[in-house]
Amino acid sequence: MTERKFVGREAEMKVLTELLSKNQSDLVAVLGRRRIGKTFLVKNAYKDHLIFHFTGINNVDKETLLKEFSIKICNYAATVWMQPSSWNDAFRLLKNYLSSIKSNKKKVVFLDELPWLDTHKSGFLPAFEFFWNDWAVNQNIIIVICGSSTSWMINNIMNNKGGLHNRITKYINLAPFTLKETNQLLQSRSIRLPYYEVVQLYMAIGGVPYYLNEIQGGESAIQNIDRILFSEKSTLKNEFHNLYRALFDNYAKYEAIVKVLSKKQKGLTRQEIIEATGQSNGGSLSRMLIELEESSFIKSYQPFGKQKKDMLYRLIDEYSVFYFQFNPSKNQEGSFLKISVSSKYKSWAGFAFESLCIKHVQKIKEALGISGIFSAESSFVYKSSGDAQGFQIDMLIDRNDNAINICEMKFYATEYEISKKESDILRNRRELFRTNTKTKKYLINTLITTYGLKLNENSIGIIDKVVLMEQLF
Repeated sequence: MTERKFVGREAEMKVLTELLSKNQSDLVAVLGRRRIGKTFLVKNAYKDHLIFHFTGINNVDKETLLKEFSIKICNYAATVWMQPSSWNDAFRLLKNYLSSIKSNKKKVVFLDELPWLDTHKSGFLPAFEFFWNDWAVNQNIIIVICGSSTSWMINNIMNNKGGLHNRITKYINLAPFTLKETNQLLQSRSIRLPYYEVVQLYMAIGGVPYYLNEIQGGESAIQNIDRILFSEKSTLKNEFHNLYRALFDNYAKYEAIVKVLSKKQKGLTRQEIIEATGQSNGGSLSRMLIELEESSFIKSYQPFGKQKKDMLYRLIDEYSVFYFQFNPSKNQEGSFLKISVSSKYKSWAGFAFESLCIKHVQKIKEALGISGIFSAESSFVYKSSGDAQGFQIDMLIDRNDNAINICEMKFYATEYEISKKESDILRNRRELFRTNTKTKKYLINTLITTYGLKLNENSIGIIDKVVLMEQLF
């Protein structure tokens, strides 16, 4: 079996490896959704320094976990196995083993899937807190804790009010791969696809490495998507049913939020989410929205000129959007080949490309030559008034150099050609935005598209800047 190559994650690798040269102990928390590559990152960053690695086991009792934990210590230390009666005893065994190692190398301990170790009334968390505060903090050691359960990690580690309060020295929230990292991963597997094909794949399954590893060479994007998501033999056929329950307590409430968001491309306000889901307005909803955003499922945007209470929440997880749009679990292999030539596909692709552009806004800024200028992204909604039809601008880039990019995102199989009608819409939209916001800034109509703009009499004086698909990589 060919060994997986490590690609991407340059910033995260830098954060982790820099700790090796510091003369101090560090407690590192790595968060991220299921199958995002947390374990793979930590093991590659610390492969020459990892002296103990234990992974929690789901749905087993305290005694089983203690037994497996102590057996793992004995395997590392080559000592006779002893059954600890508590997690305090288990961490004493770990401390004795770590103290016995004589090496000039920085020591790294990796506790993976930490939430699965904290079973009901097990005493795990207080024991771990004591282990860190009483001993590990003074040992010039790195302890990495990791878990897919976002709810548990945020509530018990990041927002800990007890012995771990403010003890986390480095926090990594592992996001899905970017387009660039996605392409690097495919090329590391000798799969070389045109950018257009990579974009199509990304719009359907996102940048989750586990999903991307299902892509095969010799197949088009449409064929890959059909096999990966619609085939009965696919490992992702029932992924959606496991995704949210692995991450969140009371997962059905989280699913309800993303489901209503999937129906509104522009996003919903907090009040609209409450009305659509029937959930109460309180701290629990705030917590769920924070956890969904931390897990890269949704993104919050403050509309241009609006207050924080008008914040919009938009579903940006490609896989979830695709699932709610096409429900692969109820379709058979071959379904997507037919769907891909339908109007439903075109509608989905347009929205998915917009979300992709929003996630890669930094690349758009680089392409526009404004990455060094402070700027903020927002959206804008104009409701119908008199003869003027309502419209939405999904992305504005409001710059400190007295300019605003009004972004229009178009997914197209060839050069994009603007019609007379579209030209009039863009012209009117710009003027209505200027009038209603009373902005004095220079308004720049910006087209972000796949293969560029076909120049004609309708585009002259309307489109000021063009960003190509390849520049998002």
